[in-house]
Amino acid sequence: MVSTDSMAPRIWLLAGPTASGKSALALRIAEAFDGEIVNADSMQIYHDLRHLTSRPTVEDELRIAHHLFGFTDAADAWSTGRWLRAAREVVEDIGARRRNVIVVGGTGLYFRALTQGLAQTPNVASNIRADAERAFAAMGEGAFRLRLAGVDPRAADRISPGDRQRLVRAWEVFAATRRSLSDHQASSDGGLQAGTWSALALSPPRADVYARCDARLEHMLAEGALAEVEALMARNLNPSLPILKAVGVREFAAHLRGEISLVQAMTAAQQETRRYAKRQMTWMRGQMTDWPQITGATAEAQWAQFLALTPS
Repeated sequence: MVSTDSMAPRIWLLAGPTASGKSALALRIAEAFDGEIVNADSMQIYHDLRHLTSRPTVEDELRIAHHLFGFTDAADAWSTGRWLRAAREVVEDIGARRRNVIVVGGTGLYFRALTQGLAQTPNVASNIRADAERAFAAMGEGAFRLRLAGVDPRAADRISPGDRQRLVRAWEVFAATRRSLSDHQASSDGGLQAGTWSALALSPPRADVYARCDARLEHMLAEGALAEVEALMARNLNPSLPILKAVGVREFAAHLRGEISLVQAMTAAQQETRRYAKRQMTWMRGQMTDWPQITGATAEAQWAQFLALTPS
Protein backbone atom coordinates (compact mmCIF):
# COMPACT_ATOMS: atom_id res chain seq x y z
CA MET A 1 0.00 0.00 0.00
CA VAL A 2 1.21 3.53 -0.80
CA SER A 3 1.75 5.58 2.34
CA THR A 4 -0.41 8.72 2.52
CA ASP A 5 0.17 9.67 6.16
CA SER A 6 1.75 13.02 5.29
CA MET A 7 -0.81 13.92 2.61
CA ALA A 8 -4.23 15.53 2.79
CA PRO A 9 -6.91 13.03 1.79
CA ARG A 10 -7.24 12.73 -1.97
CA ILE A 11 -10.40 12.60 -4.05
CA TRP A 12 -10.24 10.89 -7.42
CA LEU A 13 -13.18 11.11 -9.82
CA LEU A 14 -13.11 8.12 -12.17
CA ALA A 15 -15.62 8.23 -15.02
CA GLY A 16 -16.05 5.87 -17.93
CA PRO A 17 -18.58 4.08 -20.11
CA THR A 18 -20.10 0.80 -19.10
CA ALA A 19 -17.72 -2.17 -19.34
CA SER A 20 -14.63 0.06 -19.57
CA GLY A 21 -12.91 -1.45 -16.51
CA LYS A 22 -13.51 1.45 -14.13
CA SER A 23 -14.80 -0.65 -11.21
CA ALA A 24 -11.71 -2.86 -11.24
CA LEU A 25 -9.43 0.16 -11.48
CA ALA A 26 -11.25 1.91 -8.63
CA LEU A 27 -10.80 -1.17 -6.46
CA ARG A 28 -7.09 -1.29 -7.22
CA ILE A 29 -6.67 2.43 -6.45
CA ALA A 30 -8.53 2.03 -3.17
CA GLU A 31 -6.35 -0.89 -2.10
CA ALA A 32 -3.11 0.83 -3.06
CA PHE A 33 -3.95 4.25 -1.64
CA ASP A 34 -5.96 3.43 1.49
CA GLY A 35 -9.20 4.58 -0.08
CA GLU A 36 -12.93 4.01 -0.07
CA ILE A 37 -15.20 3.85 -3.11
CA VAL A 38 -18.27 6.02 -3.72
CA ASN A 39 -20.81 5.16 -6.41
CA ALA A 40 -21.62 7.60 -9.22
CA ASP A 41 -23.90 5.35 -11.27
CA SER A 42 -27.60 6.19 -11.23
CA MET A 43 -28.71 2.55 -11.54
CA GLN A 44 -26.28 1.00 -9.06
CA ILE A 45 -27.83 2.93 -6.18
CA TYR A 46 -30.78 0.49 -6.25
CA HIS A 47 -30.49 -2.87 -4.52
CA ASP A 48 -32.91 -4.70 -6.83
CA LEU A 49 -30.60 -5.32 -9.81
CA ARG A 50 -27.15 -6.21 -8.53
CA HIS A 51 -26.27 -8.40 -11.50
CA LEU A 52 -28.04 -6.51 -14.29
CA THR A 53 -26.45 -3.19 -13.28
CA SER A 54 -23.07 -4.86 -12.63
CA ARG A 55 -22.70 -3.65 -9.08
CA PRO A 56 -19.53 -4.65 -7.21
CA THR A 57 -19.61 -8.19 -5.92
CA VAL A 58 -20.15 -9.01 -2.27
CA GLU A 59 -16.52 -10.13 -2.14
CA ASP A 60 -15.31 -6.77 -3.46
CA GLU A 61 -17.48 -4.92 -0.97
CA LEU A 62 -15.86 -6.92 1.82
CA ARG A 63 -12.37 -6.09 0.54
CA ILE A 64 -12.90 -2.33 0.39
CA ALA A 65 -15.55 -0.04 1.87
CA HIS A 66 -18.16 0.85 -0.78
CA HIS A 67 -20.71 3.65 -0.40
CA LEU A 68 -24.03 4.45 -2.13
CA PHE A 69 -24.23 1.06 -3.82
CA GLY A 70 -27.51 -0.87 -3.63
CA PHE A 71 -28.79 1.10 -0.67
CA THR A 72 -32.25 2.18 -1.84
CA ASP A 73 -35.40 0.52 -3.16
CA ALA A 74 -36.56 0.49 -6.76
CA ALA A 75 -39.75 2.36 -5.80
CA ASP A 76 -37.72 5.32 -4.48
CA ALA A 77 -36.91 7.66 -7.35
CA TRP A 78 -33.63 9.49 -6.82
CA SER A 79 -32.71 12.73 -8.59
CA THR A 80 -29.25 14.07 -9.35
CA GLY A 81 -29.66 16.65 -6.59
CA ARG A 82 -30.55 14.03 -4.03
CA TRP A 83 -27.53 11.93 -5.01
CA LEU A 84 -25.29 14.99 -4.83
CA ARG A 85 -26.30 15.74 -1.26
CA ALA A 86 -25.74 12.13 -0.21
CA ALA A 87 -22.40 11.88 -2.05
CA ARG A 88 -21.08 15.08 -0.55
CA GLU A 89 -21.86 13.87 2.96
CA VAL A 90 -20.14 10.54 2.30
CA VAL A 91 -17.06 12.17 0.77
CA GLU A 92 -16.77 14.55 3.72
CA ASP A 93 -17.07 11.69 6.19
CA ILE A 94 -14.38 9.63 4.46
CA GLY A 95 -12.06 12.62 4.35
CA ALA A 96 -12.66 13.34 8.03
CA ARG A 97 -11.35 9.85 8.75
CA ARG A 98 -8.18 10.70 6.77
CA ARG A 99 -8.89 8.19 4.06
CA ASN A 100 -8.83 8.76 0.33
CA VAL A 101 -11.91 8.76 -1.90
CA ILE A 102 -12.53 7.22 -5.30
CA VAL A 103 -15.82 8.32 -6.85
CA VAL A 104 -16.53 5.95 -9.74
CA GLY A 105 -19.34 5.59 -12.23
CA GLY A 106 -20.74 6.31 -15.64
CA THR A 107 -23.48 8.87 -14.94
CA GLY A 108 -22.20 12.08 -16.44
CA LEU A 109 -24.75 14.32 -14.72
CA TYR A 110 -23.56 13.08 -11.34
CA PHE A 111 -20.00 14.11 -12.11
CA ARG A 112 -21.12 17.46 -13.49
CA ALA A 113 -23.06 18.13 -10.29
CA LEU A 114 -20.12 17.05 -8.16
CA THR A 115 -17.64 19.30 -9.96
CA GLN A 116 -19.84 22.27 -10.92
CA GLY A 117 -22.66 22.19 -8.41
CA LEU A 118 -26.31 21.98 -9.30
CA ALA A 119 -28.33 24.99 -10.31
CA GLN A 120 -31.39 25.49 -8.12
CA THR A 121 -33.98 26.57 -10.67
CA PRO A 122 -37.50 27.09 -9.39
CA ASN A 123 -40.66 25.18 -10.12
CA VAL A 124 -42.99 27.13 -12.37
CA ALA A 125 -46.77 27.18 -12.08
CA SER A 126 -48.61 25.42 -14.89
CA ASN A 127 -50.47 28.57 -15.95
CA ILE A 128 -47.20 30.50 -16.44
CA ARG A 129 -45.78 27.61 -18.46
CA ALA A 130 -48.91 27.51 -20.62
CA ASP A 131 -48.68 31.29 -21.20
CA ALA A 132 -45.07 30.90 -22.37
CA GLU A 133 -46.02 28.07 -24.74
CA ARG A 134 -48.85 30.15 -26.23
CA ALA A 135 -46.55 33.13 -26.67
CA PHE A 136 -43.99 31.05 -28.52
CA ALA A 137 -46.67 29.63 -30.83
CA ALA A 138 -48.06 33.08 -31.55
CA MET A 139 -44.77 34.96 -31.95
CA GLY A 140 -42.57 32.38 -33.63
CA GLU A 141 -39.04 31.54 -32.62
CA GLY A 142 -37.34 34.69 -33.92
CA ALA A 143 -39.55 37.19 -32.13
CA PHE A 144 -39.71 35.04 -28.99
CA ARG A 145 -35.91 34.81 -28.86
CA LEU A 146 -35.63 38.60 -29.21
CA ARG A 147 -38.03 39.07 -26.31
CA LEU A 148 -36.00 36.62 -24.22
CA ALA A 149 -32.79 38.47 -25.11
CA GLY A 150 -34.22 41.56 -23.43
CA VAL A 151 -34.30 39.82 -20.04
CA ASP A 152 -31.78 36.99 -20.41
CA PRO A 153 -29.31 37.71 -23.22
CA ARG A 154 -26.99 34.86 -22.19
CA ALA A 155 -29.76 32.29 -22.57
CA ALA A 156 -30.95 33.76 -25.85
CA ASP A 157 -27.40 33.54 -27.18
CA ARG A 158 -26.51 30.03 -26.02
CA ILE A 159 -29.78 28.16 -26.76
CA SER A 160 -29.54 26.45 -30.13
CA PRO A 161 -31.85 27.33 -33.02
CA GLY A 162 -34.97 25.19 -32.98
CA ASP A 163 -34.72 24.37 -29.26
CA ARG A 164 -38.25 25.45 -28.36
CA GLN A 165 -38.26 23.66 -25.01
CA ARG A 166 -35.27 25.53 -23.60
CA LEU A 167 -36.36 28.89 -24.99
CA VAL A 168 -39.76 28.50 -23.35
CA ARG A 169 -38.13 27.31 -20.12
CA ALA A 170 -35.87 30.36 -19.98
CA TRP A 171 -38.80 32.72 -20.45
CA GLU A 172 -41.10 30.97 -17.96
CA VAL A 173 -38.43 31.10 -15.24
CA PHE A 174 -38.10 34.85 -15.71
CA ALA A 175 -41.88 35.30 -15.83
CA ALA A 176 -42.26 33.37 -12.57
CA THR A 177 -39.36 34.86 -10.60
CA ARG A 178 -38.46 38.13 -12.36
CA ARG A 179 -34.93 36.77 -12.36
CA SER A 180 -33.23 35.29 -15.41
CA LEU A 181 -32.54 31.57 -15.79
CA SER A 182 -28.87 32.42 -16.33
CA ASP A 183 -28.74 34.13 -12.93
CA HIS A 184 -30.32 31.09 -11.28
CA GLN A 185 -27.79 28.81 -12.95
CA ALA A 186 -24.87 31.02 -11.98
CA SER A 187 -25.79 30.62 -8.32
CA SER A 188 -25.38 26.85 -8.36
CA ASP A 189 -23.79 25.26 -5.34
CA GLY A 190 -23.26 21.94 -3.67
CA GLY A 191 -20.27 20.63 -5.61
CA LEU A 192 -16.83 19.75 -4.34
CA GLN A 193 -14.49 22.63 -3.65
CA ALA A 194 -12.26 23.46 -6.59
CA GLY A 195 -8.74 22.10 -6.21
CA THR A 196 -9.72 19.26 -3.88
CA TRP A 197 -10.21 16.58 -6.54
CA SER A 198 -8.47 14.98 -9.52
CA ALA A 199 -10.40 13.70 -12.51
CA LEU A 200 -9.72 10.77 -14.81
CA ALA A 201 -11.78 9.50 -17.72
CA LEU A 202 -11.49 5.91 -18.93
CA SER A 203 -11.60 5.79 -22.70
CA PRO A 204 -10.54 2.36 -23.99
CA PRO A 205 -10.87 1.56 -27.72
CA ARG A 206 -14.53 1.39 -28.67
CA ALA A 207 -14.24 -2.11 -30.12
CA ASP A 208 -12.93 -3.39 -26.79
CA VAL A 209 -15.76 -1.72 -24.88
CA TYR A 210 -18.37 -3.22 -27.20
CA ALA A 211 -16.88 -6.70 -26.89
CA ARG A 212 -16.91 -6.40 -23.10
CA CYS A 213 -20.52 -5.21 -23.18
CA ASP A 214 -21.55 -8.36 -25.01
CA ALA A 215 -19.54 -10.70 -22.78
CA ARG A 216 -20.63 -9.02 -19.58
CA LEU A 217 -24.31 -9.35 -20.42
CA GLU A 218 -23.86 -13.08 -20.90
CA HIS A 219 -22.19 -13.21 -17.48
CA MET A 220 -25.04 -11.19 -15.94
CA LEU A 221 -27.57 -13.67 -17.27
CA ALA A 222 -25.61 -16.61 -15.90
CA GLU A 223 -25.43 -14.91 -12.49
CA GLY A 224 -29.19 -14.39 -12.20
CA ALA A 225 -30.13 -11.17 -14.00
CA LEU A 226 -33.27 -12.72 -15.46
CA ALA A 227 -34.58 -13.63 -12.00
CA GLU A 228 -33.90 -10.05 -10.87
CA VAL A 229 -36.00 -8.65 -13.70
CA GLU A 230 -38.77 -11.16 -13.00
CA ALA A 231 -38.91 -10.13 -9.34
CA LEU A 232 -38.89 -6.47 -10.29
CA MET A 233 -41.73 -6.82 -12.79
CA ALA A 234 -43.82 -8.76 -10.26
CA ARG A 235 -43.98 -5.61 -8.14
CA ASN A 236 -45.97 -3.71 -10.83
CA LEU A 237 -44.09 -0.50 -10.15
CA ASN A 238 -44.83 2.86 -11.75
CA PRO A 239 -43.30 2.60 -15.25
CA SER A 240 -41.83 6.10 -14.92
CA LEU A 241 -39.44 5.03 -12.15
CA PRO A 242 -35.73 5.29 -13.07
CA ILE A 243 -34.92 1.65 -12.27
CA LEU A 244 -37.28 0.42 -14.99
CA LYS A 245 -35.15 2.26 -17.54
CA ALA A 246 -32.03 0.28 -16.66
CA VAL A 247 -30.48 -1.29 -19.74
CA GLY A 248 -31.78 -4.84 -20.14
CA VAL A 249 -34.97 -4.51 -18.12
CA ARG A 250 -37.21 -3.82 -21.11
CA GLU A 251 -35.68 -6.58 -23.22
CA PHE A 252 -35.76 -9.31 -20.57
CA ALA A 253 -39.23 -8.27 -19.43
CA ALA A 254 -40.44 -8.79 -22.98
CA HIS A 255 -39.04 -12.32 -22.89
CA LEU A 256 -40.69 -13.02 -19.53
CA ARG A 257 -44.03 -11.94 -21.01
CA GLY A 258 -43.53 -14.47 -23.81
CA GLU A 259 -43.14 -11.84 -26.53
CA ILE A 260 -39.61 -12.79 -27.64
CA SER A 261 -37.21 -15.66 -27.08
CA LEU A 262 -34.36 -15.49 -24.58
CA VAL A 263 -31.87 -15.38 -27.46
CA GLN A 264 -33.72 -12.43 -28.98
CA ALA A 265 -33.84 -10.68 -25.62
CA MET A 266 -30.12 -11.21 -25.11
CA THR A 267 -29.29 -9.90 -28.58
CA ALA A 268 -31.48 -6.84 -28.10
CA ALA A 269 -30.05 -6.15 -24.65
CA GLN A 270 -26.50 -6.43 -25.94
CA GLN A 271 -27.29 -3.99 -28.73
CA GLU A 272 -28.86 -1.52 -26.31
CA THR A 273 -25.87 -1.84 -23.97
CA ARG A 274 -23.51 -0.96 -26.82
CA ARG A 275 -25.70 2.03 -27.70
CA TYR A 276 -25.67 3.15 -24.10
CA ALA A 277 -21.87 2.89 -23.96
CA LYS A 278 -21.66 4.95 -27.15
CA ARG A 279 -23.86 7.67 -25.63
CA GLN A 280 -21.65 7.72 -22.55
CA MET A 281 -18.49 8.05 -24.64
CA THR A 282 -20.05 10.85 -26.69
CA TRP A 283 -21.05 12.69 -23.52
CA MET A 284 -17.56 12.34 -22.09
CA ARG A 285 -15.96 13.68 -25.27
CA GLY A 286 -18.19 16.73 -25.15
CA GLN A 287 -18.30 17.40 -21.40
CA MET A 288 -14.99 16.09 -20.03
CA THR A 289 -12.58 17.50 -22.57
CA ASP A 290 -10.15 18.66 -19.87
CA TRP A 291 -10.13 15.35 -17.95
CA PRO A 292 -6.94 13.29 -18.43
CA GLN A 293 -7.76 10.10 -20.29
CA ILE A 294 -6.82 6.51 -19.56
CA THR A 295 -6.96 4.77 -22.90
CA GLY A 296 -5.54 1.33 -22.08
CA ALA A 297 -7.60 -1.71 -23.03
CA THR A 298 -6.32 -4.03 -20.28
CA ALA A 299 -6.37 -3.73 -16.51
CA GLU A 300 -2.57 -3.59 -16.36
CA ALA A 301 -2.36 -0.88 -19.01
CA GLN A 302 -4.97 1.19 -17.21
CA TRP A 303 -3.16 0.83 -13.90
CA ALA A 304 0.15 1.88 -15.47
CA GLN A 305 -1.48 4.96 -17.00
CA PHE A 306 -3.12 5.82 -13.70
CA LEU A 307 0.22 5.70 -11.88
CA ALA A 308 1.81 7.84 -14.59
CA LEU A 309 -0.91 10.46 -14.15
CA THR A 310 -0.84 10.41 -10.34
CA PRO A 311 1.77 12.47 -8.48
CA SER A 312 3.47 10.47 -5.73
